[in-house]
Amino acid sequence: MPRRSESVCSVPECYFSVGVRARQRRAVDSWAISYYRCNWMKILVIGGGGREHALVWKLRQSPRVSKLWCSPGNGGIARDAECLPVNPQDVAALAALAEQLAADLTVVGPELPLVLGVADEFSRRGLRIAGPSKLAGELEGSKVYAKQFAERHGIPTAGVYGVHDSPGGAYSALCAVDWPVAIKADGLCAGKGVLVTASPDEATAFIERLMEKREFGEAGCRVLLEEALEGEELSYIVLTDGQDILPLAPARDHKRAFDGNQGPNTGGMGAYSSHDLLAPDLEQTILETIVRPAVRGMAGEGRPYKGFLYFGLMLTVDGPKLLEFNCRMGDPEAQAILAQMDFDLAEALEAVASGSLAKIRAARNHGASVCIVMASKGYPSNFETGRRIEGLSAAESLEGVRVFHAGTKREGENYYTSSGRVLGITASAESLDAAVHRAYEAVEKIWFEGAHFRNDIGRQGVAGIRAAGD
Repeated sequence: MPRRSESVCSVPECYFSVGVRARQRRAVDSWAISYYRCNWMKILVIGGGGREHALVWKLRQSPRVSKLWCSPGNGGIARDAECLPVNPQDVAALAALAEQLAADLTVVGPELPLVLGVADEFSRRGLRIAGPSKLAGELEGSKVYAKQFAERHGIPTAGVYGVHDSPGGAYSALCAVDWPVAIKADGLCAGKGVLVTASPDEATAFIERLMEKREFGEAGCRVLLEEALEGEELSYIVLTDGQDILPLAPARDHKRAFDGNQGPNTGGMGAYSSHDLLAPDLEQTILETIVRPAVRGMAGEGRPYKGFLYFGLMLTVDGPKLLEFNCRMGDPEAQAILAQMDFDLAEALEAVASGSLAKIRAARNHGASVCIVMASKGYPSNFETGRRIEGLSAAESLEGVRVFHAGTKREGENYYTSSGRVLGITASAESLDAAVHRAYEAVEKIWFEGAHFRNDIGRQGVAGIRAAGD
């Protein structure tokens, strides 16, 4: 990012003639600096995970951003933005904080503040925010609503066996499904409320956890049973101002805890994005049959959607089908996608908030990015914290590598683990193979007691690219 005293525009050298070149250059520099001073933005980012660190990192690259805050942030984010300890579930406190800071724009990372109505509170106070309303956020807040919405608007999706608000009804319905089956909690479960299984015993146990033991509270009061789609999953995320759409680079997530997609579901153990992940004709099909109908449908139902809109897709033999909506960027997909982004994110988010996204042009870097999550021992169940992290500087010294902090705290010059997902080691390169190699080279330089990570993030994508080239 240019320093404030430097010129922020480029003027051809031939514009200047001998004798007047210096005066004209000073005039152009003065104009450019004055322009950006008038248009600088102070931005507040809500959240404290790896996704929010990646957002802060990308926003810092904008020459228009003069100040960044993050609430609550974490140990690593504190290096790049001023962290302020406000509960992200307290929407009134967040709005009061934005007022106190005189923030020009607020960007919301996690889903919970959005589902709780933080954008509505900001709008009530006349504050600018890039995020959907509580009504629009129901696309993620209720799997049942999202499914019914998709059916109303002809968006291709999995067939439904039924919606159940009692465990007895759900257990009985298992007798009439085709296996495997997908079982989904209606509400928010931090990425752990979905099970796809071919085992009646496993399905019964999952329903018991949701509806009788209430492991996820009210989120598991209703369950959705639907057909299990087959194919390759894809994360497709766009920015929208309620009318226009700006597509971001596609990505692929790895949800299971262990190599080979084994073990329990997690919030995400890694992701990758590459320029050749999605063929242009298939991307056009996704936009025309899923993305645009969803944005039009929300506007038509009086719930215009503004912000990041995430489409979890299955690429089936019958074409792309919708698995789920999220009302924010995925995590860790965000780390890989933002590394591929080649436009000013601050300007794009300002355009989302003001309803002028049509003026922004999306651009993606050629190449690939990979994010590998390093997690605490025991994640996603009972995990350990308070372990000292070593080797961060060595990892970040590698070309094309960035270390995004997800669950860390800083004490003096040292960092310690503070949550289940600790770090997102992200690497970019000209090819997916090279990006995977760089990312794992960086992972090997970092150590904390009990560190857990998958060894196969992105490798299936590499194998697919090689097979296509044979």
